[in-house]
Amino acid sequence: MSGQPPEELLCPSGRCQPGSQLIGIVGPDGRLGYVTPPIEIDSGFVAAAHRGRAPEARFRFTEPCLGERCQHWANSQCALIDSIRTDADIQLAVENESQLPRCGIRSRCRWFSQRGREACHVCPVVVRVPRLPRSDPDTTQEADG
Repeated sequence: MSGQPPEELLCPSGRCQPGSQLIGIVGPDGRLGYVTPPIEIDSGFVAAAHRGRAPEARFRFTEPCLGERCQHWANSQCALIDSIRTDADIQLAVENESQLPRCGIRSRCRWFSQRGREACHVCPVVVRVPRLPRSDPDTTQEADG
């Protein structure tokens, strides 16, 4: 859909870290309530959010797309949105498919740039499971074995 390079697109499944932006709050029903416009978070928010359950289980964040440095990157695109879309239960995430969620990052969203409205239909039920970015292969050392 979009020819924007990864560094100009935003990952809608970002980490809770200073400089990221809060894009939603996970409600008791597991669905995302969008924060529009997104709010940049600082170290104070991050510290408070880490008290109790993992912040990513309660909030959704966005940050610049990591592209090939991300665990979900495959075939020059984000593979996460495709794996989410293939889950039969999540296919029914949006009751009214003609209406998209009120999102503050759609114009720069990695998932929307790849899959358009289809990505928006499942986005409200996505809860991030934190992963680390891929290591740079030039600096990764193999373990002795």
